[in-house]
Amino acid sequence: MNKYSGFKAIRSLDYVIILCDDLARMRAFYEQLFEFYIEEDFLERMTFFRVGTLFLGLRKRGRAYDGPNVPSSSASIQISFRVPPADVDLAYDKLVECGLEVIEPPTNQDWTHRTLFFRDPENNIIEIFADIHPCETLAEPSGAHQIVV
Repeated sequence: MNKYSGFKAIRSLDYVIILCDDLARMRAFYEQLFEFYIEEDFLERMTFFRVGTLFLGLRKRGRAYDGPNVPSSSASIQISFRVPPADVDLAYDKLVECGLEVIEPPTNQDWTHRTLFFRDPENNIIEIFADIHPCETLAEPSGAHQIVV
């Protein structure tokens, strides 16, 4: 085995699967809000959406190793979707129009991102973000992201 085999051979992330308690509700949410293209659909078990070069899968929880359901007050994951800067605010407008709760409205962060945070029906955190110029970041940096040299 050479030094570039096994885990060191990984070059990309191909797909992410979100485990779901209510697959139909989650599928409708991602399909209707985001208008993602459905690449494959195995009714009652799994749905794959095409998101750029990545697949976003939704799979009904039920395998022995899936573990228990996540408490409704807790998130399992955070998913971040990159958009052009103006689209962060357009996404916010769509969330408001749909009556969805926003965790954090559009905000210029000190790590050169404009962000928007909300939750999917099973409490996973969704971030919509755009790269912005350093001049547009927070006036008072939080220190949350520092470059280590």
